[in-house]
Amino acid sequence: MFSTSTATISFFFFLLISLAAIHAGDNGPSYSKLRHGYYSTTCPDAEITVKNVIRKNMIIDPRSAASVMRFQFHDCFVNGCDASMLLDDTPNMLGEKESLSNGGSLRSYEVIDEAKANLEQICPGVVSCADIIIMAARDAVLFSGGPDWAVKLGRKDSLTASQKDSDDIMPTPRANATYLLNLFQKFNLSAKDLVALSGSHSIGKARCFSIVFRLYNQSGSGLPDPAMNPEYRKKLDKLCPMPDGNLSVTVDLDSTPELFDNQYFKDLVNGKGSLNSDQTLFTLPETRKYVERFSRGEKEFYEAFVKGMIRLGDLQSGRSGEIRRNCRVVNQLVLGRRTEGVSRKTSLT
Repeated sequence: MFSTSTATISFFFFLLISLAAIHAGDNGPSYSKLRHGYYSTTCPDAEITVKNVIRKNMIIDPRSAASVMRFQFHDCFVNGCDASMLLDDTPNMLGEKESLSNGGSLRSYEVIDEAKANLEQICPGVVSCADIIIMAARDAVLFSGGPDWAVKLGRKDSLTASQKDSDDIMPTPRANATYLLNLFQKFNLSAKDLVALSGSHSIGKARCFSIVFRLYNQSGSGLPDPAMNPEYRKKLDKLCPMPDGNLSVTVDLDSTPELFDNQYFKDLVNGKGSLNSDQTLFTLPETRKYVERFSRGEKEFYEAFVKGMIRLGDLQSGRSGEIRRNCRVVNQLVLGRRTEGVSRKTSLT
């Protein structure tokens, strides 16, 4: 019989954990500890590369700023920030792109594709698509005149996506503030976080499809929202007439749609919110106080928005992940396509 010291047991336990981590590789858990400067040694130009792509695309299409910023919301709420929303459908999987809140609404996927392609040129297989979404959202806000902040990185990309999960979780523009407050609380996000992050609608546009509910059938009453500013209603009536209007026509989300500022909150105070999910923030007591505070203080809004984006970015699924080489497909499919291409070429020779 032999004895084993506590130190020896500890050493072998540490060795076992270390080997497990090594063998996990890119398919290990996606809930690795996030930190600032994650790519400082493995891909030091990662953040500037993403910044350059966002800046270039905003010059070409100013609306792309709001589009790529929205990706963080639509990705992180559905099973954590893992770029699941970027996956295309496959014969065996319905992804999130055509879910109720995403289909016909999300755009500018090609901006993320471009950032990923550029990163694959300089440091292949290093930077995750999930981290690109987080960086792109920050840069879109910054280049729209909003605040800057340091992002924590180190996420993995999911191996799957779920249209059902997106349908079950993501709210529609018809949602009211009470529904949104309950949703945010499920993710340990406060009423202040809800109002501050709703300030993302400081930039961008919405389709008439998302507005006519408030304009013509508030709460199923067949009547417009009584809180709507009369002059603003006349403006929307012209842009989104019913029943013969074009529901794809876009409407500014606030009075300064290309500038990230606190005008969004001033508009809500004056009954000029475009979406039901926006304007009801001013009618619910728990959220109204923050709308009023942010309408008076842009600096306070910026500080709360940054904190909210960081908290949102901390949401992780805990599922296995990888660093995708192409944000639209998992690596196994990319490898399969390459192998198939080689086989076809071989069969022709």
